[in-house]
Amino acid sequence: MSSRYATGAAPAATYDAVVVGGGHNGLVAAAYLAKAGRRVRVLERLDHVGGAAVSAHAFDGVDARLSRYSYLVSLLPRRIVDDLGARVRLVRRRYSSYTPDPATGGRTGLLIGPTSTFDAIGAADDGSRFAEFYRRRGGLVERLWPTLLEPLLTRSQARALVDDETAWQSMVDEPIGHAITSAVVNDVVRGVMATDALIGTFARLDNPSLIQNVCFLYHLLGGGTGDWDVPIGGMGAISAALAASAAGYGAEITCGAAVYAIAPDGEVRYRCNGVDHTVHAEVVLANVSPSVLAGLLGEQPPESTPGAQVKVNLMLRRLPRLRDDAVTPEQAFGGTFHINETFSQLDSAYLRAADGIVPDPLPCEIYCHSLTDPSILSDELRAAGAQTLTVFGLHAPHHLVSAGDPDRMRDTFTSAVLNSLNSVLAEPIHDVLMEDSAGRLCIETKTTADLENSLGMTNGHIFHGALTWPFAEDDEALDTPARRWGVATAYERILLCGSGSRRGGGVSGIGGHNAAMAVLEG
Repeated sequence: MSSRYATGAAPAATYDAVVVGGGHNGLVAAAYLAKAGRRVRVLERLDHVGGAAVSAHAFDGVDARLSRYSYLVSLLPRRIVDDLGARVRLVRRRYSSYTPDPATGGRTGLLIGPTSTFDAIGAADDGSRFAEFYRRRGGLVERLWPTLLEPLLTRSQARALVDDETAWQSMVDEPIGHAITSAVVNDVVRGVMATDALIGTFARLDNPSLIQNVCFLYHLLGGGTGDWDVPIGGMGAISAALAASAAGYGAEITCGAAVYAIAPDGEVRYRCNGVDHTVHAEVVLANVSPSVLAGLLGEQPPESTPGAQVKVNLMLRRLPRLRDDAVTPEQAFGGTFHINETFSQLDSAYLRAADGIVPDPLPCEIYCHSLTDPSILSDELRAAGAQTLTVFGLHAPHHLVSAGDPDRMRDTFTSAVLNSLNSVLAEPIHDVLMEDSAGRLCIETKTTADLENSLGMTNGHIFHGALTWPFAEDDEALDTPARRWGVATAYERILLCGSGSRRGGGVSGIGGHNAAMAVLEG
């Protein structure tokens, strides 16, 4: 490794910018600033960069690089990739989704893609209504998408930009559940639409706070189309490309550097290889959650919204057989595979989880990276027909995990995920699971507690807290570069640059870009 990208690299005294946290947003910020000629240092606690956007050999003796935490890409603007010369490749999945109908025990289902099967679940009339729903909202997201890499609009300015009153009202002013139930009738179709409002968000679809609406909007915003793409080589390939760009422009990246204190004047203290170090910066960019930043400042952490998901990585000898004979496993797993996610099941699951009970069945959705990008598998695994599955469970809030023994709750949620999956398969998932070199089943579960402990995501929230509208309220002060770009903290020399910034969340690089722009504007 070069001295600019090495564990334990010797620190210099003063930098134009110190980035705390080497996740993808921090790397984007570092690359932009270094490209602009600023002297930049990135301090990463772990022994590798990437944060949640990493790939790993999760199972001993199994040569597959799984996207361990985050897994699909929608919100990463092509402009960031091109600006930084990052070698990032994304590929479109052939199908959008498949959803077995619980009313028939999964013997019929809804496939959405080049061919769609609304008629198979008795929802032929909903097909055109479904398309019209997204067409109307497509105009809104097409107009808002470019603004995410610009200074914040006010609510009134954003509203003026969108010329569809109905779309704005249903997305921004009223609970999204109302628009969904008004648009389509079938419970399965409603559920397919509703899941985008609930990924990582613990809410009902009629929640008056509209946090589900914000989540829904971000799921539709990506690229102005809402398409979710597969990163070639896995999520780690994105972080590696961004790190290479940052280092290429001159940023110094130090791994194994655990920051333990930040001062408002730009002093940063960290420990590396058992030795304490101090560096100074004109500006500190915090690629950590707002709660973690408060702790580093020696302040009381703000109240943080808990996370609400569980993720299970599986390695299969082959794809499992389905109960639905009209759909092949390659079609069903070629997009997002929805399990027990009808509109009514989502609501029932929320109510159970709110009462402190693990939902049964647990709403889940599956993504199969290897069908679209087999490069993450060794030649031997590809030849044998092996596949990876990532199962993402909804309504698995942090209060359920933190209330009990973490290991026991991890086992409980693992069972809930596998039971939910088995409810729609023609054979138990265990029959097709691979074993690692020690004979253990290839199952890896990540709860909210695991995210908090491993990645420092407060309360296991994948967005570093509740998402916010991609615009400012009309009465908000936008009188400094940091405020205009949505990255301000209480201190002039400390900026947010991660998912906790305005318009942060997901693998997007937007928080890093906007923090860098605020620094350069200042």
